Amino acid sequence: MAEPKSSPLTPELYAYVLAHNPPLEPALTDLADRTRARFPEAAGMLSAPEQATLLAFLVRLTRAKHVVEVGTFTGFATLAMARALPADGTLVACDISEEWTAYGREAWAQAGVADRIELRIAPALETLRAMPAAPHIDLVYLDADKAGYIGYWEELVPRLRPGGLLVADNVLYHGAVTDPAATGPALAIREFNDHVLQDARMEAVLLTVADGVTLARKR
Repeated sequence: MAEPKSSPLTPELYAYVLAHNPPLEPALTDLADRTRARFPEAAGMLSAPEQATLLAFLVRLTRAKHVVEVGTFTGFATLAMARALPADGTLVACDISEEWTAYGREAWAQAGVADRIELRIAPALETLRAMPAAPHIDLVYLDADKAGYIGYWEELVPRLRPGGLLVADNVLYHGAVTDPAATGPALAIREFNDHVLQDARMEAVLLTVADGVTLARKR
């Protein structure tokens, strides 16, 4: 078995990593702080700061103009990606909570990117199935209910343009994916990871960023 080469991520090392990434814009920091204050029990659903930076980087790297986000919460990652879009870019944000996304709406407006974001409050499968079937999506961020990941994947992959990128979060699920007795979300993520590995339409890498991130490119 290969030995891990990654360094143990101590608080000091994590602070060093963040200090050597582009700093979060004040609008993102403010939204994260307000989310933790208003929804302390759910704040773990916030994407990590380095993920927000990575997502914005990927939007610019791929020159994405049509982005889809499945799972918006309070719109932290949404804001990071929208800020990286060109002025004529569009981000479709899928969620089922008016309460959570209201915080995002406010932050997006304050940051001047609300015109780039189309928030769809409905079950995500319904939203995705209503989209054009032809490949048109440049980038996807998948960070929603884990049991739904395979279903979302199957709706999204045909709609990705060739070379389009799908980014999936929580693919290590706190390390529980290696537990043979895993149930619930951990089992769903393990099944999703196997599904991605076997999908010849995509090429993918699983990275140990935050709680695990898969980057999958449409062939």
